[in-house]
Amino acid sequence: MTVRVLPAAGRVAVPWKNGGGVTREIVARPEGADMGDFEWRVSLADVGSDGPFSAFADVDRILTMVEGEGMDLTVGGERRRFATRFVPQRFPGDLPTGCRLLGGPVVNLNVMWHRGAAATPTVTVAAPRQSLALPAGPAVLIVTLDGAAEAAGVTLGRYDALLLTNERTTLHATAHTAVITLHPAA
Repeated sequence: MTVRVLPAAGRVAVPWKNGGGVTREIVARPEGADMGDFEWRVSLADVGSDGPFSAFADVDRILTMVEGEGMDLTVGGERRRFATRFVPQRFPGDLPTGCRLLGGPVVNLNVMWHRGAAATPTVTVAAPRQSLALPAGPAVLIVTLDGAAEAAGVTLGRYDALLLTNERTTLHATAHTAVITLHPAA
């Protein structure tokens, strides 16, 4: 059982694989994995202009808009609208994806994983003033999105994260808070 705090302060902005924006990695597995060899990865991405998303072979994504007015994505020729904050949406990361911003820059919570990896994620967003019992799974990541939250005796500020391994606890969210649960592959 481990509890690891991953503070927002000090995260380094790294250019996207295609150079069209920046990302701040929260955590990836295996540790130290780069953009080509991760099993799963969670980051916050700043999208400042229209343009293509980076393509990742054999990767699926769950994107949750946390700041901004939204964007229209064209994923493999199909239009997908992301205009509501805090609503996770899943799409293939290896299909050509174009982005048109609806009213200025956005920030997205981005969860990516390789198909066939040892674990696959789900993303839920706790509402303000909500408490959730969290299972003692192999990995549960909590990311505060627009305020504060508390879990496992740790208080988190905006964009701070907490990685729990085999730790059963309760999340007390005072603001929108993402819970990313990694489930062992079937």
